[in-house]
Amino acid sequence: MAFASFSQQRVGAVLVALSAFYHRRMEQLAALAARHAMPAILAPREYALAGGLMSYGGGMGFFSHQVGLYTGRILKGDKPADLPVQQVTKIELVINLKTAKALGLTIPETLLATADEVIQ
Repeated sequence: MAFASFSQQRVGAVLVALSAFYHRRMEQLAALAARHAMPAILAPREYALAGGLMSYGGGMGFFSHQVGLYTGRILKGDKPADLPVQQVTKIELVINLKTAKALGLTIPETLLATADEVIQ
């Protein structure tokens, strides 16, 4: 429903924030964006792999790894409040050229050259 509303409002593109809710629905988001010809970017690289136009952010692998480390520390007796806040240390840009072509978009060569991964 949101993508249909975006189309009616002539929204130029959508940036979806990283959350567990959206992460579980990446394929659905990619399909909705395609159906409504809406360029959309989501943070984890898995979004571009699922058919989304681009992803820019930390991969879910980082977060999964951190969850494992923190769980281990808590099980060994560390207090959760004493654990440090972690930030993503590697941000990746992944571009899906197949999706760009389907949307009628031309991705500048300079952007392609800086991408960590380009999906043909």
